[in-house]
Amino acid sequence: MMITILTTGSPAGRAALEGLYSRIQSVDDDCRDQVAAILADVRRRGDDAILDYSRRFDAPELTLAELVISSAEMEAAYRTVDTSFLETLEVAIDRIREFHEREMEDSWLQTRPDGSIVGRLVRPVDSAGLYVPGGQGGSTPLVSSVLMNGIPAGIAGVARRVMVTPPSPDGSVSPHLLVAAREIGISEIYKAGSAWAIGALAYGSETIAPVDVIVGPGNRFVAEAKRQVAGLVRIDMIAGPSEVLIVADETANPAYIAADMLAQAEHDTQALAVVITIDALLPQRILAELNRQLGELSRAETARAALAEHGRIFVATSLEEAIELANDIAAEHLELQIGDPWSQLPHIRHAGAIFLGSHTPEAAGDYLAGPNHVLPTMGTARFASALGVETFLKKSSIISYSAAALAGDADHIRALARLEGLTAHAASVTRRLG
Repeated sequence: MMITILTTGSPAGRAALEGLYSRIQSVDDDCRDQVAAILADVRRRGDDAILDYSRRFDAPELTLAELVISSAEMEAAYRTVDTSFLETLEVAIDRIREFHEREMEDSWLQTRPDGSIVGRLVRPVDSAGLYVPGGQGGSTPLVSSVLMNGIPAGIAGVARRVMVTPPSPDGSVSPHLLVAAREIGISEIYKAGSAWAIGALAYGSETIAPVDVIVGPGNRFVAEAKRQVAGLVRIDMIAGPSEVLIVADETANPAYIAADMLAQAEHDTQALAVVITIDALLPQRILAELNRQLGELSRAETARAALAEHGRIFVATSLEEAIELANDIAAEHLELQIGDPWSQLPHIRHAGAIFLGSHTPEAAGDYLAGPNHVLPTMGTARFASALGVETFLKKSSIISYSAAALAGDADHIRALARLEGLTAHAASVTRRLG
């Protein structure tokens, strides 16, 4: 496994950086067309289409009755999971809930001396759909996805939270996913995956009622389906491959850096792991650690391929340059493995999540720290934020005028209306003045 070490000022280094700045991935025509056909089919045939695709790609013997998770399956799930899992789950739920409770917004009113009242009414959406990937046929259940998507929706006050997840070949769903869902108050769960699950959430079927918001990670077919239904429903974001950018100085531990690069690289072969260091001796030490640690991983080949294709190590001239490059790259996860990370926090403008210090692995943010792990990728951290309670809220403006307030504002309203050529707007004010 080879990662080329580049200096930021070299032609090769500048070219590699330019590639990172413009890493938005567009979907291929074949995927786009397949997803469009699936969505149209689900919209037309409902349950029949969902079952057909589920049988073809996931569970060959799935029946309509089995599409919905039953109370018996839920009870069996609780008998299957062990006590240690329940204890860990409780800690994670408490941490995530405690963090996101701070995000809840209040409605407010502003009263003016002329008697007019303006404000904002904050209300949750009525329903939200949570997509949870199957995780290698159910063998690696993505429990954290249930928590990170479902808890903020609950805090927002969403009355109906729906979970969809692809079944295993035998038609089952991981008991860990079911227990996690029930522990945060989700009981409406369906066995459906990929683009047809997104179609079911967006359009509805005989069994699955449509929702207002769709959130959750997935493969390229899930991402494309969310893109195609956006506008009919709200979506969280179009997520690309997972990514980490590590800024390191001479105090950084190469073993920690290598471990965090591998933690991203094991996701899939498209994952991005980048280091920018101001210590010219550090890159070779990182490479040595990567080669040593790779042999310890269950997904070594995936990680090796991701690092070989997308791994980058840059040597910058100064910490100031490294931080500015980090802002330009706008990574999903930004780690500051430097002597005084807090001193650089005011200079960070663009990052999905920021991890400060050598004892803060990105994995802590994935599972237990509390902040959401659903983060903007592909440079979209320049304008996008992590999933949160706000994703499930909508705001209505409140406006109330007294007669005196309208009389006081009438000339200004009519002047702007006439300027725009909208005489009926102006007349609607005039008629109220008496």
